[in-house]
Amino acid sequence: MNVLSFSLQPFQGEEPGGDLKIEGTIGRRSDTLSIGYALLGNLSELALPAPAESPGRKDRLWEGTCLEFFLGIQNSGRYWEFNLSPAGHWNVYRFASYRKEMREEPAFASLPSRVRMEPGALRLSLDLGLGKIIPTGRAIEVAVGAVIRTVTGKTNHWALVHPGPRPDFHRRDGFTLSIPAG
Repeated sequence: MNVLSFSLQPFQGEEPGGDLKIEGTIGRRSDTLSIGYALLGNLSELALPAPAESPGRKDRLWEGTCLEFFLGIQNSGRYWEFNLSPAGHWNVYRFASYRKEMREEPAFASLPSRVRMEPGALRLSLDLGLGKIIPTGRAIEVAVGAVIRTVTGKTNHWALVHPGPRPDFHRRDGFTLSIPAG
């Protein structure tokens, strides 16, 4: 498996202060995509939801602290948005093109991420079966982002890059990681 490391940057003007860093890894083996996030720093400043007793599909996760990634097929406008809450809730949306025809992706009945809290770190990881949405043998383009809420109610948008004048994880020029077919 070829594993890539990433580091997210806050949108200019939204810097949260403190020492927060968001790093991770992403890799692909055959039709399995593995992604891991690490929120590092003084987590007491973040509004982190408690673990859910029964995690499940939930809308509007981006209104709270939410780790996100976007998958697109090279040379196609279609893409998918994956939302992962530290509480264990999740959702997957598919789009026909930039912000068009948003629909819940029915191919996934669950998205079991693993969350670990450590002193100064929250770690979330997920192994995703790509075969449910990406044809075998197709390379993918990936954007990684995070919406971070602070205990004071501020929202910070983190991404690999911020190509526009405002935070927008859906911009295809933000899908900067290319992952070849596994």
